[in-house]
Amino acid sequence: MVHDLSERLAARTLDSVNLASVSGDEGAILRAIRSRLPDGIDVMDDGDAVLFVGPAVRRSDAPFVVLAGHVDTVPPNGNVPGALDGDAVVGRGAADMKGALAVMEEVATWLAIDPSVSDLDLGLLFFGREELPITQSALLPLFARCPATRSIDLAILMEPTANTMQVGCLGNLNVRIEVRGSAAHTARPWLGRNAIHTAIRALAPIADLPPRDVEIDGLVFREVVSVTSIEGGVAGNVLPDRVEARANFRYAPTRTPAEAETWLREMVSHLEVEIQVIGNAPPGPVSVRNPLVDRLRSAGDLPIEPKQAWTSVAEFATIGVDAVNFGPGDPQYAHRDDERVDTVALVRSYDVLRRFLEAQEDTKETG
Repeated sequence: MVHDLSERLAARTLDSVNLASVSGDEGAILRAIRSRLPDGIDVMDDGDAVLFVGPAVRRSDAPFVVLAGHVDTVPPNGNVPGALDGDAVVGRGAADMKGALAVMEEVATWLAIDPSVSDLDLGLLFFGREELPITQSALLPLFARCPATRSIDLAILMEPTANTMQVGCLGNLNVRIEVRGSAAHTARPWLGRNAIHTAIRALAPIADLPPRDVEIDGLVFREVVSVTSIEGGVAGNVLPDRVEARANFRYAPTRTPAEAETWLREMVSHLEVEIQVIGNAPPGPVSVRNPLVDRLRSAGDLPIEPKQAWTSVAEFATIGVDAVNFGPGDPQYAHRDDERVDTVALVRSYDVLRRFLEAQEDTKETG
């Protein structure tokens, strides 16, 4: 039986990998997923890169749990179509996160046979545009137009975590830093103002800053800031009059987006520079006190780790919904040209979710 399950999950994953779904072009894969979903469920599809799937009838006494996964990927680089490589599926999106989509479909198929085996109501949320800036989010507009999302008791983001439970997430601030100078001949630099020299002094505090550990509920998040690009100069004999750099600040859930922006501005405030915020995705809170989180952890004896990245748990937090990260993909393979997911990891993820969803013994005795 496990062998059959492994083959099904691998086949589902490969089917999705072979459907290219770069952010903004998710229509084909969403249609394919919808065609594979079992009967007897309620599907909301209003054409904005989202399928929100729920039970045909909600039970008033059943907590509402949603498995959520994004269907989009970064652009392929010779790795679509995918392939089977021994006990792994390889190809763009295999780890992030089409293997997880396969698990979600398999869980839905199992539960549709007899929904009464679970004391939880299960929803599925397939969404696009996750790999784009939060300003292009598909989730936030969904939350605004679908009040039912606020009744979710726990969202499980099936991001690649190598089947650990990763809670919270870092905020993600991207800025453009512009330094102005004045041009002059390099033989007479005192007649101008070298923007590159000024930029070096402005960016040095960022370059010299070590990671900062922030502990929350015993979990350590690492705040890091990096200069990610720099451009300036027009010729070898011209003093540069302009430099543009970009910086990225990954900040802990203890800061608000506004506080993160203020902190970064203060880092370079000793010199005249212009800072423009390109994007600022909020961090996600650490949700470990929700009893459903403990139930999920117990279902697989899962280690709990901090999420040293940004995920959509932060978007669920904007509507007051607790969310955690748990999925079969290994984050070390995300976005790589040799992206892959092991079939044993797919089976493990499915088994944990099935045990999590199965009615607890005390519920069976009283029901």
